[in-house]
Parts: sequence; C-alpha cells; structure tokens
Amino acid sequence: MIRPLLTLALALATSGGARAQASAVLLPAQSEIAFVSTQMGVPVDGHFGKFEAQIALDPKHPEAGRVTLTIDTASATLGVPETDAELPKPQWFGSAKFPQASFRSSAIKGLGGGRFEVAGTLTVKGSAQPVVVPVQLAQSAGTSIASGSFTIKRLAFKIGEAEWADTSLVADDVLVRFRLTLTGLAPL
Repeated sequence: MIRPLLTLALALATSGGARAQASAVLLPAQSEIAFVSTQMGVPVDGHFGKFEAQIALDPKHPEAGRVTLTIDTASATLGVPETDAELPKPQWFGSAKFPQASFRSSAIKGLGGGRFEVAGTLTVKGSAQPVVVPVQLAQSAGTSIASGSFTIKRLAFKIGEAEWADTSLVADDVLVRFRLTLTGLAPL
C-alpha cells in the first residue's frame, strides 16, 4: 500500500500537479524594514539593521506561497545614540529575553497588478497578533521588489511599558514600512 502512495505522490510532483514555489533570495543591503512612531505629536523614523527572509512564492499562484521574516530586535535604531541605547531594554524591545521578532504567513492572496495580501502572525516580545500585510511586487531585470506598509498597535506587543505606555508621550499606532529586494522569483 505504501509503494502506490509514494508512486502517486512522485507522479503528482513531477507532472505539475503539485506547484513548485520559487524560493527567493533576499538582498539585505538593498532592503529595509523601517518604522515610524509618533512622540509627542512628532513623527520619528527608525529601522532595523538586521533581518532575514525566507520566501517561497510563485506570483501567478500565490495561495501556496510562504513568507517568514526574522528581525533582530537589538538592531533597532532611531539614529540617536542615547535613544538607541534604550531600545533593547526590557520596557521597549527586551532584546536580551526576546532577541527576535518574527512574521509567519498563513495565507497569500493575489489581488492582480502585482498586488497581494499576506495574512499571518506577527510576534514581538512574546506577543503574537494576526496582521494582514498589503504587498506590491515590482520586477525588473531579474530582481523583485516587495514593498508595502501597515500599522500596528505597539501596546499589543508590550513595546513601551511602564511610563512609556502613556500614549500622549508615544502614540500607540506605529507605521511599519518595508522594501525587500529579492532575486529568484518567477515573473508576474
């Protein structure tokens, strides 16, 4: 009984019955994950210096794709040394205990025109929340750029605890922007 099942599975995989997903390679030096928080009414830009992505996607058949991002929380920077020294501390990212934030997709939906919705779970500081991320995919000369933005509630992830939980000091909404430059994706 096992031999016929293995034969069927192998036949489906080699006949195109099972769609292969192209694995993309992230070009970190040409990619960015940034965030904009609002402190006392003033937008403050920051970004993460270290992150990895595992993306398996056929843009023509996105429903079988997978996206996983891993972000080094200690690499967060606002560009000011005094503030950057605070970000890894327990009341902010708690990087010693939670060195990584992650996103894992659960569904990818094609919307046409290189646009996609990627649903999944964002985990930061041990708190997991569902998110839907709009993604625009542009391709040129063998390179793909996946970009987009979405808003999270920082307090849902325990970012900015104790006195920093006061949303009149730091707003609860944080805009996350990304631009991932990839090679190895199939054409749109």
